[in-house]
Amino acid sequence: MSRLVMKFGGTSVASVERIKNVVRHVNREVAAGHEVAVVVSAMSGKTNELVAWCKEASPLHDMREYDAVVASGEQVTAGLLALALQQAGLPARSWQGWQAPVLTDDGHGAARILSIEPAGILEGFSRGEVAVVAGFQGVHRPTNRITTLGRGGSDTSAVALAAAVKADRCDIYTDVDGVYTTDPRIVPRARRMDKVAFEEMLEMASAGAKVLQVRSVEVALKHDMPTYVRSSFDDPDHPGSGTLICKEEDIVEAQVVTGIAFSRDEAQITLRRVADKPGVAASVFMPLAEAGINVDMIVQTISQDNMTDMTFTVGAADYDRARALLEKTRSDIGYAAIVGARDVAKVSAIGVGMRSHAGVAARAFQALSQKGINIRAITTSEIKFSVLIDAAYTELAVRTLHTLYGLDKED
Repeated sequence: MSRLVMKFGGTSVASVERIKNVVRHVNREVAAGHEVAVVVSAMSGKTNELVAWCKEASPLHDMREYDAVVASGEQVTAGLLALALQQAGLPARSWQGWQAPVLTDDGHGAARILSIEPAGILEGFSRGEVAVVAGFQGVHRPTNRITTLGRGGSDTSAVALAAAVKADRCDIYTDVDGVYTTDPRIVPRARRMDKVAFEEMLEMASAGAKVLQVRSVEVALKHDMPTYVRSSFDDPDHPGSGTLICKEEDIVEAQVVTGIAFSRDEAQITLRRVADKPGVAASVFMPLAEAGINVDMIVQTISQDNMTDMTFTVGAADYDRARALLEKTRSDIGYAAIVGARDVAKVSAIGVGMRSHAGVAARAFQALSQKGINIRAITTSEIKFSVLIDAAYTELAVRTLHTLYGLDKED
């Protein structure tokens, strides 16, 4: 008998009526002969409400108690879905993260899964039982405290559970019907893709695509877990095919560029006249790393008189903290001035086909130049390049690159 993990996000379980729609999707897969585990998120809006209550109770709250509060949203959904499945005649029971158990480190608020011990869930399968697992949460065994995995963590829960129970695939149900070449709200001619390579999806998620959490793609890649992105709002009796995230070799004809991603959650910092000497980069970036601030694009100008300018980006939410930290360590770094900008955006082109095609990025630079879009910084990898531009030109840049690489949907 084949085995399947299905994950339903917050909008898919936003009400009891929608939970009953989830039951129809689950019933279809059980009727097809699958052993099924379902991973659920909190009902839409509930996590935000719980987080707000934590902040109201204690602005500088204990993250261990924060996790105990916010994990309750998924527990409610799991119980409600189990009840609804039972009402429909399907044997089911709910599992909280600590019961599965999903074992994590002690990084409260952003914990990482160490392992899952699914013996109880597998025993339930042998009885024909549907397992309904609360996503987003686990337990730190040494302290026996509930942990949460960070926003979007239910995706990671689902893929990790699929690997632990040796499922044939993991289906991620959301409010979109798959992965598109870019955001259809920006480019109406964007196309839904039938297949995307793990590496491409990882780069797209890292570059700003909101369809899947980055860590969930990392887990899928590590365990070679075929993952479908599907819509929970399709007719449960006639569901759409969605997008399959799979190995590169399973894609017969890969395009040079698969998709265009963008992120407006960026900020730029430039340090003027930094001494061009060994160790200076470490003095800039080590304090940021120790503070948990991720640095993305880094550009250093050609040295003149043994002085250079250093530009890099951080997440917009980390901008004030990063700038304050750099000003505090100014005497150690030895820069002349610090300049920052929040009104920037990162636009990225991703595709495994870049490995075997030259001049892919050069064409983009030329096309953006013709549209009057100035490039502040550039980074490249084997299957991706990103440009930092003024935020006002984000949509124009995305549309320009989408058309340039032949990704527009045909009429």
